Parts: sequence; C-alpha cells; structure tokens
Amino acid sequence: VQLQASGGGLVQAGGSLRLSCAASGRRFSNNGMGWFRQAPGKEREFVAAISWSGGTTRYADSVKGRFTISRDNAKNTVFLQMNSLKPEDTAVYYCAAGRRASSSNWSDEYTYWGQGTQVTVSS
Repeated sequence: VQLQASGGGLVQAGGSLRLSCAASGRRFSNNGMGWFRQAPGKEREFVAAISWSGGTTRYADSVKGRFTISRDNAKNTVFLQMNSLKPEDTAVYYCAAGRRASSSNWSDEYTYWGQGTQVTVSS
C-alpha cells in the first residue's frame, strides 16, 4: 500500500497550491482521509480531514476558510487546495488514510501515511 503525495513547491505569500495524494495497493473509498503537516522543529499537526463520502470535512482553525479538502473515490485520490498561503504554512505535508469511514483530526486514527511533500511559502 502506498500513498503518493505531490503538488508541493515554492510559492509567494498569497499564492495557491493544490496537493494530491494518490493511493495504490488498495482502495480507500470506505476510509476517512486526512492531511497533516510538520514544520522544522515542530510537532506534526492536523490540517484537514474528509469522511469516506466527502460529506463531512474538518479543518484546523489556522487553515479554515483558506484550505479545502476533497476526494475522488473513483481515482482513489484526495486533494488539498491551499489558497491565500502564508509563510507559517511552510511545512512538509503528509496525507494519511484512516481506520474508519469518518473524518478525524487525531493522527492515531490513521493507519497509512504518505511520504510527504514540501510546501514553502516566501514572504
């Protein structure tokens, strides 16, 4: 099982990026999916999560209104649209597949993790 995150890069403050996470090896259409991030010297933190159907989403307060999580179960892929990026959004972003169908902001609820993609926002 592999989760391949992509779409990271260098962007100026106020810009946008769209991250993708493609799963292979098994289907995750019945699982909640999430995005987490880890900045240098900091703990990994929750960013966004989505339930199996896409009907329920959760966001960290720091990204609410700027980031949007979505999924395409036919393509076994989850996305994170990031707008109005700020320098404090700079981090390695990880996607993860959950144990349950619901969305969760707890990292312990996630079984499979991708390798991460770097997002750097310059001021």
